[in-house]
Amino acid sequence: MERLLCAAVLLVAACERVPDPQAKTDLASEDIRSGYHFLTPDTQRLQDDAFENPGYLWVDRGAALFETNQKDAPSCGSCHENKLTGAAARYPAFADVSGTLINLEGRINQCRETQQGLPSLPYESDDLLALTTYVANQSKGVPVSVEISERTQPFLEAGRTYFLTRRGQFNLSCQQCHTENWGKQLRGDMISQGHSNGFPAYRLEWQSVGSSHRRLRDCDTGVRAEPLPFGDPIYVAVELYLAARGEELEIESPAVRR
Repeated sequence: MERLLCAAVLLVAACERVPDPQAKTDLASEDIRSGYHFLTPDTQRLQDDAFENPGYLWVDRGAALFETNQKDAPSCGSCHENKLTGAAARYPAFADVSGTLINLEGRINQCRETQQGLPSLPYESDDLLALTTYVANQSKGVPVSVEISERTQPFLEAGRTYFLTRRGQFNLSCQQCHTENWGKQLRGDMISQGHSNGFPAYRLEWQSVGSSHRRLRDCDTGVRAEPLPFGDPIYVAVELYLAARGEELEIESPAVRR
């Protein structure tokens, strides 16, 4: 109950923030481009080659964890064998069990707690990253299609508000880079549109796989704002907004990004 109350307070707070009145509207559907579009040819080739793409190390680890029984609990595979195609494309989603929005990591942990009797895995831990990357990879090539309905609309608006709101010492919003200036150069890199269809992704900067929340935290840090904790309800709401903003882009996880 305390977690749900905390989430509600944070969502209300986000909705009360005032987005930049000068912000442009969302991307036109004909302009939408995956982050893959903004990579160099060498990095594109690295992502395309399943033998060279380092992210597949996490896929392989996740596949092993998925099929392993733990502490007499049934394995994930005993319930979900051959039933995961398209699942990741529908997250974040509203969870009836908790009455709030959860992302793929949250769904995996919910299964662990309610179906396996196991504790949740810490956000950004090797095991949770591996399982999430494995599950996301089962939907590779499936277009993103999240639920936009009366029950998810408040979360969508909270995520959109966060995306449009200037923050940090640099007083910048996500929108200013990823909607207003995509395709332009920034310190030798081309600015992408900030879509999340490749996550969990292997970033060359990290030399590891990371979640979309790690990327959001990096962005907040980059504008000299205080990043939110991993798994924060506001970041989950931003995930929903990004998924809706880039709907119909295909799942690429594990993508390779700069």
